[in-house]
Amino acid sequence: MSDLDQLQRDLMAAIDAAASVDGLESIRVSALGKAGSVTALLKTLGSMSPDQRLVEGPRIQGLREAVTSAIATRKAALDRAELDARLASETLDMTLPAAAAPQGSVHPVSQVMDELAEIFADLGFAVATGPEIEDQWHNFTALNMPESHPARAMHDTFYLSPSPLRGEGRGEGQSHALSPDTAPLPASGEREMFVLRTHTSPVQIRTMMGQQPPIRIIAPGRVYRSDWDATHTPMFHQIEGLVIDKGITLGHLKWTLETFLKAFFERDDIVLRLRPSYFPFTEPSAEVDVGWTMEKGRRTLGGSEGWMELLGSGMVHPRVIEACGLDPNEWQGFAFGVGVDRLAMLKYGMDDLRPFFEGDARWLKHYGFSALDVPTLSQGVGA
Repeated sequence: MSDLDQLQRDLMAAIDAAASVDGLESIRVSALGKAGSVTALLKTLGSMSPDQRLVEGPRIQGLREAVTSAIATRKAALDRAELDARLASETLDMTLPAAAAPQGSVHPVSQVMDELAEIFADLGFAVATGPEIEDQWHNFTALNMPESHPARAMHDTFYLSPSPLRGEGRGEGQSHALSPDTAPLPASGEREMFVLRTHTSPVQIRTMMGQQPPIRIIAPGRVYRSDWDATHTPMFHQIEGLVIDKGITLGHLKWTLETFLKAFFERDDIVLRLRPSYFPFTEPSAEVDVGWTMEKGRRTLGGSEGWMELLGSGMVHPRVIEACGLDPNEWQGFAFGVGVDRLAMLKYGMDDLRPFFEGDARWLKHYGFSALDVPTLSQGVGA
């Protein structure tokens, strides 16, 4: 037997006997490394005569290929044995909670939106949505806001360029995905300036025009107004509620708001005060104040040491009902609206609205919620 054959037998025996991947790596280096035994044989080919190289070259190359293949096969077997051993010894308890980190967090606005949807769903309200780019008829005119109304002023509202295309008419504007090019234009067909909606009230108009009463909806979403300070931002979130039915009174409105606020703030001592006010789309209209008390140096909603204005509400104006094609002598209703961001600030102790939109990871980590903290009425909406 030649030295080459003996070397191959020794290497194969060592590879088969390797008990670990590290030991197998040592054999590979000793055979195929820069100073390895097989590498040394390959280096001798340069000093051989052509006839010798013709004979010995294929043998040495065959040895290298055989060793390389054997090492790969043995490594696969060792890896498989290691995995089998781990599977036999390790267990995974599927009842354990998922690891809490690393992970992102749910923004307070998203959390409060979920809380509100959970509360109002229990009260029988559906969620309705609509386009954020609105024509003035849905955003102002149908809501009994004449052209001279201050809300339509350029310094309060974001106006967009007129649409180059004509819509299909006011009566076919029930789509919840209208673009500026497909939103309905005035009956005259004249070009109209479009706006970023200033409230989610246009969703109420589209809902009343698109379905028959009775109607019970909430309309959450982004709205836009030209303002910027610690308590106002150009874009913020609002939720409005609408009920249209027969025999609706202010008593139904007050009960709904009391039930909603008690569930949201998770306190039974929520006290409301309705003050006469004016909104063009409701009559009568009422500002809703919520009682507060001082607890540990902080003003907390609940009790009646003082009053804080929280939301606007009222009975839907007959002109609004009539503009949507309903008979105000048959159908009545109430509506209300409140800022979602403000609700979050009051419930979770935030004093500045601007960080809501700055994307500061530290703020989000402090005020954010776990994705697993899904609001439920049984566990508390502020879970």
